[in-house]
Amino acid sequence: MPGVTLPQAEKAGGATQATGHRARLRQRMLSGGAEALADYEVLEYLLFAANPRGDTKPLAKALLARFGSLNAVLNAETGALRQVGGMGETGAAVLKAVALAARRMARGAVQDKPVLGSWLALIDYLTIDMAHLTVERVRVLYLDTRNRLIVDHHVGDGSIDEAAIHPREVVRKALDVGATAMILVHNHPSGNPEPSRADIDITRRIAEAARLLGIVVHDHVIVGREGHVSLKARGLI
Repeated sequence: MPGVTLPQAEKAGGATQATGHRARLRQRMLSGGAEALADYEVLEYLLFAANPRGDTKPLAKALLARFGSLNAVLNAETGALRQVGGMGETGAAVLKAVALAARRMARGAVQDKPVLGSWLALIDYLTIDMAHLTVERVRVLYLDTRNRLIVDHHVGDGSIDEAAIHPREVVRKALDVGATAMILVHNHPSGNPEPSRADIDITRRIAEAARLLGIVVHDHVIVGREGHVSLKARGLI
């Protein structure tokens, strides 16, 4: 190759291969279905935005090895992402933006619709938002007379007992926002969504306090990486 040294030629060849690889990934993504790309390839493609010229495959595979799944990577805290070698601030921001977009898409599927008639969409929304949290989070979905979402209220973080969630405060919030029904939600960071005795007891206390004021507790949904449990479906409320 006249006028080009061997290292320059190798560098040019590597750049050509990388460009071709990215073009092939792009075509597979655009023309294929949901399974067109493997999880590491999805991450690899997302990370192109943070590293326009480099090879992002090793980092994509390192992220999956560290966190275990694509969902876990996208829901990881920024600090944890940055602990993976090669992951910079821009790359972390790209992944957080994708996770945010997924949450908003899932929320859009239940917004302004009767929640009980969009149950699978609601579970998707809650799972995307909560299944990979490393802390236990309590939320209450307050609903209007048509069971449409009024407020998705973050009650607090911590074990679901009366130290973290007060039946009187939950019901007072319902009155404040004009809700006639509610769905309690929390996650289990362990991954196992099976309800504890405390989960069942506090749910019954809230349901009884709400009933006295004409407010219905439709359900209490517990979310974990291994699935979800409906206390209503279990006959526990």
